[in-house]
This record gives sequence, C-alpha cells and structure tokens, in this order.
Amino acid sequence: MDRSDNVRPIIIKRKKVVAGGGHHGGAWKVAYADFVTAMMAFFLMLWLLGSVSEDERKGIADYFTPTFAIDSASSGGDGAFGGTSISTVTSVTDQVATAEAYQTEAESLQDVADQFAALAGESAFAEQLLQHVNIKLTDEGLVFELTDLPGAPLFDPDSAQPRPVLVQLTSLIVGAMRMVENPLAIGVHSQSFPAVLRDNPVWRLTVNRAQAMRELVESDGFPPARLHRVTGHADRSLADADNPMAPENNRIELVLLRTQRL
Repeated sequence: MDRSDNVRPIIIKRKKVVAGGGHHGGAWKVAYADFVTAMMAFFLMLWLLGSVSEDERKGIADYFTPTFAIDSASSGGDGAFGGTSISTVTSVTDQVATAEAYQTEAESLQDVADQFAALAGESAFAEQLLQHVNIKLTDEGLVFELTDLPGAPLFDPDSAQPRPVLVQLTSLIVGAMRMVENPLAIGVHSQSFPAVLRDNPVWRLTVNRAQAMRELVESDGFPPARLHRVTGHADRSLADADNPMAPENNRIELVLLRTQRL
C-alpha cells in the first residue's frame, strides 16, 4: 500500500473576525448612559447640599469625617452650646431679643389704649365719645379709628371743619400718646358720593380733612417730628362696602406705628 494513503489530510480553518466600527457598535451607548447618570447624581447632590442650612452641612461633614471634629462651629459636640454652632446660637439670641422687644412695645401700646380709656372715662361725655372710637392693635401698630355715627358726624358736612366731639376726642388721644415715642400716621377715609356729580369732591375732601387732623393733633401738643404720614384715601377703602354712602365710611385712622418688627 502506498504510504501516502495513511497520511490524513490537513484542513486549515480560517475564522473571520468582523471588527465593530463606528456606528455599528453599541458599547459607547453604555458608557454615555453611565456618564449621564453620574452627572445627574452629581447635580442632585449639589442641589441637596444647597437646600440645607450651614449647620446641617457641617453635621453631614462631621458624619463622614474619620476623626472627631474639634472646630468650635462644628455640630454634634458636647460643648458649651450642646452641639449647636455659634452662628446658630447668635441667630437664636437675636430672634429672642427681637421677640422680647416686639412684645415690650406691644405692651407699651396697650398701655396707651388703657390710658385713653381712663382719660375718656373721666369726661362727662364719655359714653358719647367712646361710641365714635374703635381701638385695635395690629401688625402696623395701635389704631384709633374714629367713625361718624348717624346724626353725629366728626366734621361739618362736606367740609374739613372738625366738630367739638372730634376736638375733644383728639385731645384725649394725644394725651394718651404722650406715654410713648412711636411715630404717628394719619389717614382719612370718606363715604362715596353720587356718581352723577360732575365734580366728585371725595379726594379733595379727605386730603383737606387729613390736613385738618394734622393741625389738630399738633395744636394739642403732639410733636410734628413724630408725624410719619398724612394721607387722604378718598372712598377707596370702605368700611361698609354694601352701602358706600353709609356714614360709617367717614372715618379717621390715627395709627401709632410699631418700631419693632418680627
């Protein structure tokens, strides 16, 4: 037998490798998605850090610090402020001081109201006078609201001439206001006039009455330097909106303004 018949043929297999190129591959998409996710997490972390207070950020920093924080402004310690930073203690102290000053001023303004009630009570016409007065303590200050009553106006009709009841009320109010040094704001409101009037006097009337009130309080000894504003509001703020021509819409506001704010 021929020797060549016993030799097995050698077969060579060539493996074709196709390299992914350019847009044909998808690996770049995974890398880009990881990058976008990391950036989103980074900006989310920045947003969260920006929304917390300085003391909370220090507390977070102390939590991840491998050593004990000894900075005087660091949170979480047992120091003199019980773990609260100096900046927070200062802020709280300022808030407490402001609240105390606000409350003290409110009590002083209430004393003015009580003093007025005492002075009015000594008058022979106390009941008649007090019917015109409404006193309230607001965020703006202590408000003395003087209102017309049916058949008993504070000014002569359609004029800025004060009637005796207003003169006496103003004297009592100014006497009570001497207890404090707060500035004063004067505002005058009016009822509406018929729309058929060619020359509506509502603005001119309230401005003139406001000036008359300024002269009245100054003549009773109120320091002009303490006058903050004198305003005529016309009929733009009605006490009785359902009846714009009601006498209750004719009113004067003497406001002892607060100097302390929360």
